[in-house]
Amino acid sequence: MAGPDFLRTLRPRPRWWRHILGYASLLLGGTVAKITVKGKWHLPQSGPYVVASNHFSYYDPPFFTYAIQKPINFIAASDQEVDWWFMWAPIIYGWIPVDRERVSPSTIKLAIQALKKGEVLGIFPDGGGLEDVLGDAKNGAVYLSTIGKAPIVPMAIYGAETAWEDLFKGIRPRVWINIGKPFGPISIKGNKTEKDKKLKEIGHQLMCRISSLLPKNRRGKYTNDPKVESFQRENKIDPVEHRFYKPAEKNGS
Repeated sequence: MAGPDFLRTLRPRPRWWRHILGYASLLLGGTVAKITVKGKWHLPQSGPYVVASNHFSYYDPPFFTYAIQKPINFIAASDQEVDWWFMWAPIIYGWIPVDRERVSPSTIKLAIQALKKGEVLGIFPDGGGLEDVLGDAKNGAVYLSTIGKAPIVPMAIYGAETAWEDLFKGIRPRVWINIGKPFGPISIKGNKTEKDKKLKEIGHQLMCRISSLLPKNRRGKYTNDPKVESFQRENKIDPVEHRFYKPAEKNGS
């Protein structure tokens, strides 16, 4: 297992190297999986911007780079333990480590430096818990968008969670990636209480935007939020149902 002491040492690899790896993910991803990307017209033509996505699978990051096709500065949790066989991607691609309980000044500094260079940040706003459905938003994506003066691009990835099992069965996995309309950057003013309230409100909006890009059985607590249908119409994307995902079977009920 790779623990926090090692994970905190990782940093994004040079831009040119991440660019090469992006092409590799494009070639490899299109070969081993059937990938459908919708909404690429929503991506800004140039940075800086923040891409915020759900995180259902350890295999999400390669599909993330496949969809964006730009060098990405991933922000990922270092306060965890990761099996070594999942560490190949962070080691060769790198990331900006973050402690989900206590965000350090170095994390913010590295993220803002990337945005000032016109680069792309990749973040999983629900904390990267690898749940089956969307969870609550952490403040990171909205906070970095605000202080970095960069728009947020919501994105959804699903299907990757069964990719490894499908390959072992001789099935070419299906992965769907939907990219939503950017919003922000948003100016947050006021005292600490007012700022915290605003961050929470915008964080909820972000999760609703991501939810609108997912099929209904993956939206979790946001399923019946009226904002979701509104954002779905705004995105002009109708998410394909993930027929391989069966909550009742997975939960043993």
